[in-house]
Amino acid sequence: MKIVVVGGGASGMMAALISAKEGAQVTLIEKNEKTGKKLYITGKGRCNLLNLCSETEFLDNVVTNSKFLFSAIHKFSPQDAYSFFEKMLPLKVERGNRVFPLSDKSSDVLKAFSEALKRYSVKVVLNCNVLAIDGEEYAYIVKTDGGEYSADRVIVATGGKSYPSTGSTGDGLIFAQSAGLEVTKTYPALCPLYVKEDVKLLEGLSLKNVSLTAFCGQKEVVSEFGEMLFTDKGISGPIALTVSSYVNKLDSVTLSLDLKPALNNEVLDKRLIRELDNPDRKFLKSVLRSLMPMRLVEFVMTRAGFKKDKPTGEITKAERGKILSVLKGLKFTVSKVGDYNCAVVTSGGVSVKELTPCCEAKKKKGLYFVGETIDVDALTGGFNLQAAFSTAYAAATSASHDGNRQ
Repeated sequence: MKIVVVGGGASGMMAALISAKEGAQVTLIEKNEKTGKKLYITGKGRCNLLNLCSETEFLDNVVTNSKFLFSAIHKFSPQDAYSFFEKMLPLKVERGNRVFPLSDKSSDVLKAFSEALKRYSVKVVLNCNVLAIDGEEYAYIVKTDGGEYSADRVIVATGGKSYPSTGSTGDGLIFAQSAGLEVTKTYPALCPLYVKEDVKLLEGLSLKNVSLTAFCGQKEVVSEFGEMLFTDKGISGPIALTVSSYVNKLDSVTLSLDLKPALNNEVLDKRLIRELDNPDRKFLKSVLRSLMPMRLVEFVMTRAGFKKDKPTGEITKAERGKILSVLKGLKFTVSKVGDYNCAVVTSGGVSVKELTPCCEAKKKKGLYFVGETIDVDALTGGFNLQAAFSTAYAAATSASHDGNRQ
């Protein structure tokens, strides 16, 4: 069985390695000068390989088309992935069940992959651009700028469009369209949010234990609790990235930031009254400093319509209500989500309706699409790489045998 894997990222290396382990003759074609270029920068260079959770928890963290991954995650679960990589290099499990290499170096993951590919005689062709995939029914010709490769099966693992500097430029989606497959519209996902309000003064300010809720019109879309970071033009950080994956296809999105989610309005109002009655706090800004970071005080006062030197003794009940509304719901209007240059993953891709559970094209037997080429995306924490590995495993075990293992 001759298999050509197009793309040497996470899913491509996994697909090539599993295919070779299953006895296939494998050629891995990569357009860059080395494999795993995007994998190298994941987890801020530490490489969050996967999330050691249950299959149900994994599917709960998939934003788009989670049902499609049911079969793949059953074939190659997070526990299976952990056992697989544990044999290749030392691992560790951190907060939230996130799995990293013990060394905290993504380069060690790439080295382990490289050694395994070599051990199983995978032919790795670098600096080679695939131009087209011709043929059908288990007889394909992969045309490149360095020659042609014949194959019984082709596994396309070229990624999506996020971080194009790593080579992810949507090539696989073009191959899919050329094969007559439907490709859904793509969007950047897990990326910063830009807002219309001027937040330059807050750039670099990090907030913990806050709640961010997104609305489309009057309808609540998603609400996340955790950490966030102000940028010069908007917000980023874990909860902002998560929210972006739910609003990237929507228009007219507003955000409500609850600075004190652990306190309801009644409890917070009582605390505010105590602070206002404190004789040591002559001005409103000193009261607000007891409730939030100093850099946020002026911003909040401006949004609530107060002057910088507003005396505490002059605060009316109605004005106290204004303060509460800002503390519990600081409003922002999303102007846009970040682009592909800063998006962790791509939302959209080859329609799951076009693929079998083993990621084979229904219209083109022997042609597979895995990883980020598929219209599937998940949240941060190792879930997207797990999806890449599971779809690659499903495709490879199917492609490596005469007759598909559905």
